[in-house]
Amino acid sequence: MIGLILAGLVALEALYIMVLEMFMPAERQATVFGLAPEVLKVTEVRKLLGNQGIYNGALGLLIILVLFLFPQGNGVYFLAMLMAYVVIVAIYGGVTVNKRIMLVQGLPALLALLALLFI
Repeated sequence: MIGLILAGLVALEALYIMVLEMFMPAERQATVFGLAPEVLKVTEVRKLLGNQGIYNGALGLLIILVLFLFPQGNGVYFLAMLMAYVVIVAIYGGVTVNKRIMLVQGLPALLALLALLFI
């Protein structure tokens, strides 16, 4: 049960990140992502953020779908794979962009993964 709740929180976080990447004003994005505001005026950068937003949104929706369609049985293993994916991506982001990503995105997914597999 706790693993399902934690996975739901990971899904909500992914959807929140999607909103930040796709719909928030450039000033807010600059603050959240630690970028210079002028960088966010570059069309290619806006497109890249939008692309990342789509991925985060799809991930969040997929987690929610699994939670509602397959909350028990094999769905737990699918959720575990999705949580492992988030952990791997968070480690990569932490190494290449900002170590805080491992804490903010990776830790909740890791806790969900452990709870899904062992609780």
